[in-house]
Amino acid sequence: MRLQTLLLPLVSLATLATAAEVTTEYTLTNTCTRKTQRGDSIEVHYRGTLASDGSVFDTSYKRGEPLSFTVGKGMVIKGWDEGLLDMCIGDKRKLTIPPEFGYGQRAMGSTIPAGSTLIFETELMGIQGVENGGKKEEL
Repeated sequence: MRLQTLLLPLVSLATLATAAEVTTEYTLTNTCTRKTQRGDSIEVHYRGTLASDGSVFDTSYKRGEPLSFTVGKGMVIKGWDEGLLDMCIGDKRKLTIPPEFGYGQRAMGSTIPAGSTLIFETELMGIQGVENGGKKEEL
């Protein structure tokens, strides 16, 4: 009976830990022959806000330059590595990223409190080595 009492809270915590996931809202989708894959060098414009109050903590649009990185290689938060796969150039997505796929229980400077759920409005600007924006050719 004591063992059961100890295990029940652990099972509940395990369920909570696996319940968190990145939510993706497709705000603009295109048709293309080549979508993003793990290992692609991509360029993404974004606007990051806190789910708790909507305050903007970062935006590439203000800098006038998209962020370049290799997707799926741990160079960015896990929510981006997963949420930006299978996109065509020009696609826009809104990613809602729980702490487990963001910065966890770490605060990031004074703008992102520990345990924050993050919302990113993203736009794929390019995939290195993909010509014609990966769009299907019209015959």
